[in-house]
Amino acid sequence: MKKIYTLPEVENMLTYRGKEENRLYSEAKNIKNATIGNNVYLRGLIEISNICTKDCYYCGIRKSNTETARYALSDKEIIEAADFAYTHHFGSIVLQGGERSDKEFVDRITRLLQEIKKNSNDELGITLSLGEQTEDTYKRWKDAGAHRYLLRIETSNPELYAKIHPNNPLHSHSTRLKCLESLQHCGYQTGTGVMIGLPFQTITDLANDLLFLQSMDIDMVGMGPYLEHHATPLYEYRHLLLPLQERLRLSVHMVAALRLLMPDINIAATTALQAIDPAGREKALEIGANVVMPNITPTTNRTLYKLYENKPGTHEGAAESMRKLEESIFKSGCKVAYGTWGDSRHFQSRTEN
Repeated sequence: MKKIYTLPEVENMLTYRGKEENRLYSEAKNIKNATIGNNVYLRGLIEISNICTKDCYYCGIRKSNTETARYALSDKEIIEAADFAYTHHFGSIVLQGGERSDKEFVDRITRLLQEIKKNSNDELGITLSLGEQTEDTYKRWKDAGAHRYLLRIETSNPELYAKIHPNNPLHSHSTRLKCLESLQHCGYQTGTGVMIGLPFQTITDLANDLLFLQSMDIDMVGMGPYLEHHATPLYEYRHLLLPLQERLRLSVHMVAALRLLMPDINIAATTALQAIDPAGREKALEIGANVVMPNITPTTNRTLYKLYENKPGTHEGAAESMRKLEESIFKSGCKVAYGTWGDSRHFQSRTEN
């Protein structure tokens, strides 16, 4: 029988230290290996554009940030990056970018999906992370070849959500939730995630975030430490932040706790972990994560996609990023699963039942 955790139990997990912390990590690792094995799945990350219609208070590519030079990769650059992933046996790619929902953008993504699928003989898996869209758009992109979608809720607490977003219809917590429901309805492997260590955030908020992910029956999760950016409104509250190492510790605790709550989902070891500690990603892989997203965006544009500051790997070529990634996965005691989509076991069981 799967254990049901209460809010106080989850809160306790997030505050463990010493022997209790080691026990949490050990239990999460054992559950991961027993449930889904020690394979790590690759998602080649292509940051297609930093042009965004949103103005989220925490984000470095928010619409109102005039310090950021804007870019959009050409179709050729996106296709070439996808080809790199295919020929290097990544198994999957992620197309990620600022939020747009205009017809030109929707049509372009549809066309790119079809071309990537054709070029890879339908063998390359595709995840999208392109924000809030209509259900019709989600269906259209699913029909064109996407099968996973990542839409981070950032926090399950509507009051905290309101503090880190502008107060207008374009930044609605309820809309975000409806979009996640639409993605599930359309048959996507549906992913979301939260930021850890935000100003105004409590341990109870984070524990509720984990229970929210469980209650939503989410298939995959990408979550990591909040890292401030000087050109954002939330930077004003940096004095409220936990020290970086505490944010890292809390993030690793979140990964371990989520693995206990949802043993068969996919959990990403995010780049933000590595931004705090070069071995941050390895720590997450050791105790529960099973997905990594090596950045294969052309290096000329990679420095411009800055959601936060001190982002690692912005000057590395795709091949160099891959070499370092393989080393870190090996050090974590895991192995790279080349040439496979690495679908969420949770999605498979959820859709079969």
